[in-house]
Amino acid sequence: MTRKRQDAAQEPTKAEEPAGSDAAARAAINADMVAAWLRRHPDFLVRHPDILDSLDPPATPGLEDTGRSVIDMQQAMVLRLRQENEELRRTRDEMITTLRDNLHSQHKIHEVVITLLSAQSFEHLIETISNEMMVLLDLDATSLCVENETGKVPQMHIGRIQCLPADSVNALFGPSARVVLRDHQPGDPALFGPASELIQSDALLRLSISGSTPPALLALGSRDPEHFSSSQGTELLQFLGHCLERLIRGWLEIPE
Repeated sequence: MTRKRQDAAQEPTKAEEPAGSDAAARAAINADMVAAWLRRHPDFLVRHPDILDSLDPPATPGLEDTGRSVIDMQQAMVLRLRQENEELRRTRDEMITTLRDNLHSQHKIHEVVITLLSAQSFEHLIETISNEMMVLLDLDATSLCVENETGKVPQMHIGRIQCLPADSVNALFGPSARVVLRDHQPGDPALFGPASELIQSDALLRLSISGSTPPALLALGSRDPEHFSSSQGTELLQFLGHCLERLIRGWLEIPE
């Protein structure tokens, strides 16, 4: 009766393991087991290509003893692919972080707008801008600023509004900018009043309330010198500015 030949790829059984507790022998057996398993599953690396990034390819046969400086193209390509994969991972992580930050900022702006919509009067709206908005946006100062043209700012509200000299808004924004972001910017007392000593960066939102009202702006200030920066997007802040314009027009019952 002929004995069947054992499959060379079959995993060694415990009975076939060498006796003793030599660590090197156990490591060799484990390596054989891994190799045998891979032979039985030749598509493993196809299904898990990321594992290739952790493996070192063997040197090209015949190049070790040539005595010349020979470039192993296979190893060079693997190295380049690893570097590209690592760069892609970093880019992915940066995009995820940016997306999360944007979603968090969007949530805060929406929360501020809902709070502004809940104001029960114009005085309450100004109070919300000065206090609740600052807390919701995690800032150190927020203020509504209006150029002080005689008769344009109601006296009953002047204590809660920062009054600016004429042409201040155009000097800050230029002819058409809606938002200005400034990092490492010491606080301006004209914008933030006593809180200006805390401010190290700010965001200024131009408010085009009405053709019959003086130029105005919303000033947001932070003690973090890099909280606001010119490299940041301004879409959410523009949305906040447009909402505030409409709310002020509604409370003062003035046309656009």
